[in-house]
Amino acid sequence: MYGKCGGVEDAEHVFFYMPQRNLVTWNAMIGGYAHIGDAMNALAVFSDMTTSGKVAPNYITLVNVITACSRGGFTKEGYELFETMRERFGIEPRTEHYACVVDLLGRAGMEERAYEIIQRMPMRPSISLWGALLGACKMHGKTELGRIAAEKLFELDPQDSGNHVLLSNMLASAGRWAEATYVRKEMKDVGIKKDPGCSWITWKNAVHVFHAKDTKHEMNNEIRALLAKLKKKMQASGYIPDTQYSLYDLEEEEKESEVFQHSEKLALAFGLIYIPPGVPIRITKNLRICVDCHRAFKFISGIVSREIIVRDNNRFHHFKQYDCSCNDYW
Repeated sequence: MYGKCGGVEDAEHVFFYMPQRNLVTWNAMIGGYAHIGDAMNALAVFSDMTTSGKVAPNYITLVNVITACSRGGFTKEGYELFETMRERFGIEPRTEHYACVVDLLGRAGMEERAYEIIQRMPMRPSISLWGALLGACKMHGKTELGRIAAEKLFELDPQDSGNHVLLSNMLASAGRWAEATYVRKEMKDVGIKKDPGCSWITWKNAVHVFHAKDTKHEMNNEIRALLAKLKKKMQASGYIPDTQYSLYDLEEEEKESEVFQHSEKLALAFGLIYIPPGVPIRITKNLRICVDCHRAFKFISGIVSREIIVRDNNRFHHFKQYDCSCNDYW
């Protein structure tokens, strides 16, 4: 529970003071580290588990460890574990392990190698495998390989708007606006709608939900005023809005205004107004946190000296003193 809620310190407290541990608790602790991308501690606990001789790892253990390596940038360690899991632990790689290693290599900029692994795997590649490759291609600007992954995803899950948006954004960031527009048009023609981004924050047993450009909240004026104040302080500290994926037909000033109205920023402003100092602000988002919000939250965490925890649809981000637990690797 603590691990899945991003409270890894509380998870550690329970885990290290347990009189006895079984396979489930070892996996849960390693999984907790994987959620926040703490590869070093995940590997340390995994080492303790395997050297204790009391509990043998199972396929879930290795999914968690390779995931932690992927999110923490430990490419060599994660790949070695994948390559030796059969002989060391007698565990046959499953689709989940292949997805983890594709994500691992892709995040490290080794998309071609990841693609080779997909082509060689003994089972049919899953949605998560092609999704990991597409995400990596977008991250590193590998548009041609990204298009191959996207086409496979369209075949497997034609109604998922996220894959179309990812391909469109990848093409847009490469300056291929005509192709990006065509992908969006295709979505519209076949009736695929993009899931609207929303973020929510819980305070005093009430859930406050925010959408991009939301003005309906009763605290809207206070939220806007605080964001304007924060923006000035952030810019004085060196923050520059990232408008890379904003609509390309907007002027730069409009793009900056656009990114500053994202749902997670509105939720954060509400949290800063209501939640007392010293209490972490916890925000949940239904989509992946955008590059600009991620950068902004790092600045804000330092400016206001608050811990901010964001759970997007991919992982946890712990922002503290101008830094994030993911090390900008998500």
